[in-house]
This record gives sequence, structure tokens and C-alpha cells, in this order.
Amino acid sequence: MNLKIIDNFLNESDLNYLSNLKLHRVADNSLKIYHNSIDKFENINVECIDNKRLKDINSTYHNFAIKILKEINPLKVKLYDYSEFHIIETGANYKFPIHDDTPNKLLSGVIYLRPEQNSGTIFYKNKKGDGKKIVEWKINRAVFFSRAERSTWHSYEGDGKSNRLALVYNLMTNDIKGVYKAENKNYLLGNLRYKINPYLYRFFKFTI
Repeated sequence: MNLKIIDNFLNESDLNYLSNLKLHRVADNSLKIYHNSIDKFENINVECIDNKRLKDINSTYHNFAIKILKEINPLKVKLYDYSEFHIIETGANYKFPIHDDTPNKLLSGVIYLRPEQNSGTIFYKNKKGDGKKIVEWKINRAVFFSRAERSTWHSYEGDGKSNRLALVYNLMTNDIKGVYKAENKNYLLGNLRYKINPYLYRFFKFTI
């Protein structure tokens, strides 16, 4: 799997803003996702980020994210439609299962916000969990990859001590057929895999 790891990804102002959002309390064994998105025409949908701030954040990092996608998976760049900036708080004792991302994600990214120490993202060679590789937690560290059908297996969890807050920054598409063409995979079989599993499709599409 081709991972792009970047320290000090956010500028100081954006890091402080996102780290100090006023959010609902999340229990130790729970997960909360705040959905925020902006498309290429600047249509916005937000839950916890100010509209203007979301526009500014998108303007600041979009070209850089596109550049990363060009490096990792250039065939998918032309499929871009919108960006997600989800805020995800993971309870200290919550464990998200091993999964690969939904096909509408062209570039999947996570930026660690707080606390100072926690658990990073775990990548695997297969769904069984073989070949574990951990990208260690560090405030303002970003981890990016481009999903591939049944290949980009990963998971994350709390460290048992404190909740974990992260920004999930994804470049997205509505052209699912184009994704499978770029991956040289069967569209009907691949899309059916997600549609027949409502839990997988509904929940994993928002996470990394």
C-alpha cells in the first residue's frame, strides 16, 4: 500500500480551530462523526465547521491533496467531485474493525488533532489482520492513501486512556463506474459488495 505521511500538515490557525471545536461528549465505548463537505462548485454541508472556515480550509489544502492523489493514483484525479472534512471523535475504549474504504473515496486522509498521545492508524495486508503496520499518532500528522478494492485494509481504535480526535479529509467522486475502471476491477461485483452490506456501506464510507 502506498502511504503518504506528512507531519505538520495543517497551519497553526487551522489546527487550533479544529482541535478546539465545541463538540458533544463522546462515551469511552462510542464513536461520533461530524459530517462536513464542500463540492467543486463550493456547495457546502456542515455539522461543526463554520461555512466560511470550511471554504478557507478547502482553498488552503485542496491543490496539495490533488497533488498527492496525482502521485499515488493519477487515473483517479479526473473523477473528483467533492471533498469531505469530517471530524471524528473515537472513545478511549472504542475499536473500529478492519475495513477497506468505499469506492467513492479517491483519496483517503486522516490528520491527528488531539490529545498529545493516542493510537494511530493500523494498516494490514489482508482482512484477517496479517502484516500489521502502525502509523504512530502525532499531533498534526497526516496519513493519505488511495483505496483499492480488497487491498487497502486498515483500522483504528482508542488507546484506553483518552478520546481520540481526528480530521478525516477525503477527496470524493460520484462516478463509481469510473473508479472501478481506474482500478481495473469489475464494477457490478464491486458495487454489489457494498450495497448488500448496509452497515459496511453506511458507516465505513465516512471513516478512515
